[in-house]
Amino acid sequence: MKKTLLIGTTAAVLFGCSPQDVKNEGQQTVQSVQNAESAKANAFFERVYEASVDRSPMQQTYLGIKKDYGKWDDISEKAELAELDIAKQDLAFLMDSIDASKLDKQTKLSYELMKMKLEEEIAGYEYRHISYPVNQMHGMQAEVPAFLIGFHAVTSKSDAEAYIERLNGMDTLVSQLIDQLKVREDKGILLPKFLYVKVLQDARNVLKGGPFEDGAEESSVILSDFQTKVEKIEGISEEEKKQLLAAASEALEKHVQPAYESLITVLEAQEKKATDDAGVWRFENGDKFYAYALKKTTTTDLTAEDIHKIGLEEVARIHGEMKEIMKKVGFEGSLKEFFKFMKEDDQFYYPNTEEGKQAYLDSATSLVNEVKGRLDELFLTKPKADMVVKRVEAFREKTAGKAFYNQPAMDGSRPGYYYANLYDMKQMPKYEMEALAFHEGIPGHHMQIAIAQELEGIPEFRKHMFFTAYVEGWGLYSELVPKEIGFYKDPYADFGRLAMELWRACRLVVDTGIHSKKWTREEGIKYYMDNTPAAYGACEKMVDRHIVMPSQATAYKVGMLKILELRKQAKEQLGDAFDIREFHDVVLTNGALPLNILEQLVNEWVASKKA
Repeated sequence: MKKTLLIGTTAAVLFGCSPQDVKNEGQQTVQSVQNAESAKANAFFERVYEASVDRSPMQQTYLGIKKDYGKWDDISEKAELAELDIAKQDLAFLMDSIDASKLDKQTKLSYELMKMKLEEEIAGYEYRHISYPVNQMHGMQAEVPAFLIGFHAVTSKSDAEAYIERLNGMDTLVSQLIDQLKVREDKGILLPKFLYVKVLQDARNVLKGGPFEDGAEESSVILSDFQTKVEKIEGISEEEKKQLLAAASEALEKHVQPAYESLITVLEAQEKKATDDAGVWRFENGDKFYAYALKKTTTTDLTAEDIHKIGLEEVARIHGEMKEIMKKVGFEGSLKEFFKFMKEDDQFYYPNTEEGKQAYLDSATSLVNEVKGRLDELFLTKPKADMVVKRVEAFREKTAGKAFYNQPAMDGSRPGYYYANLYDMKQMPKYEMEALAFHEGIPGHHMQIAIAQELEGIPEFRKHMFFTAYVEGWGLYSELVPKEIGFYKDPYADFGRLAMELWRACRLVVDTGIHSKKWTREEGIKYYMDNTPAAYGACEKMVDRHIVMPSQATAYKVGMLKILELRKQAKEQLGDAFDIREFHDVVLTNGALPLNILEQLVNEWVASKKA
């Protein structure tokens, strides 16, 4: 006898179930499958993230974890190959063992982000040597001591012993760094000749003072930091503190000094072989690398030519807005003459003295506190972590960037830091102070990064992702937003905001100019000098940044333009129902995102509001 399979409504009626019961059971089954697959995926994401942190003692310290507190990261070629193998294994598991169609919405987003991260890591391995591990921006010659000073907290004797262990291990770390420099040298990848003077100065500065120089009146930056931290340890004797200082001095002389002297010798030899060519076009596969770098940085398919063109258009637009400010303040003359006036008039600068520098820090702190009090007008979600304005340390201020941000510790033990570089006060005009504080601090990087770290209900890896166009696009967007609630009352401050936006528009032109159109360093500097009010030193420093960080500087304007475009579209579609606080929540409460995924989330929010 042939059996009949009863399905759907007929089966429901025959077995005494309503169609709604069947529908509910079906939904519960789907939900159950979704929950199980999502739990499996999220467990995998946590394993991948925890394993990556486990392999990086330095990342542990950045996060406030004191597990491998006395160790350094392994930066050898062998370690890089091992990372590639791990990424390939993780991607294979993701693709073969997790069914993306069965994931809930938030987990599906995590899946896409993890897939993108792993694929990018694998694709980038081919180009890993087109980079400069020693450079004037974030090179290891300066970052290693800055890491010890800024991030290795000492609150106990064991923390101090871990610090000493790191000093003893610095010769191994620097030896691996030298190996990486030599691998690149064999491939013809050297810093441009004119940058060696800067990185050599950083390296030599580390070896100034005691115990490196006999009879030095002051301690070296590292020993001074260690001494300050040890003095504050509670519950240990003065004798124990002396022993710790003696051990640190010995480690500096036996391990740090020979390591840095070897590094200096290698850099001096490379300087003699280097040329003044600046762009990555000069390397094998340099053009392919730059296309990869632009795609990674902007998370778009924009070509170098597209980005160059956008930059030229934005420069022209901003120049037009600046001319309107010239009329407001009654300046008669050309825009270039106005730039000269803004560069040279002393009213726009604090004196280049300790008092002037402290006045800048005090004013910036006051400004940050003022905007903190207005956050409810713009945001629903706000960070718990605090943020402090801090001066860039003396040993690296001559070569470090103008301003930057360091994230807070996950456990709340360290606030976020907005670093202002006060080496040359002529590069820190008063009229740019508002925009700079808003970008690096609040509502800029601190809001975005601290909120991401504090998010609940998403995998840990997403709290620490860094899509440059999103992160820096948010920073630049954050320079504009306070204007909409009444900041920049002074027309000169609004000019400063435009000057900083203009600076980022010029970056699109100069980055692509150097790395795609074979511009020289001098051509890049001239473009900034002709089109911005910035001092020569700032223009030179910016061009040198383009040279060692190809594509990175294109992220700001590309990201800002996308956020503004999405906001404009949402306002047009929602009308009076548009709420800037809700829009910012969509942008900030999923962690850093590629721009195409951000667009998707904003569109979904708009659709849900309309529904």
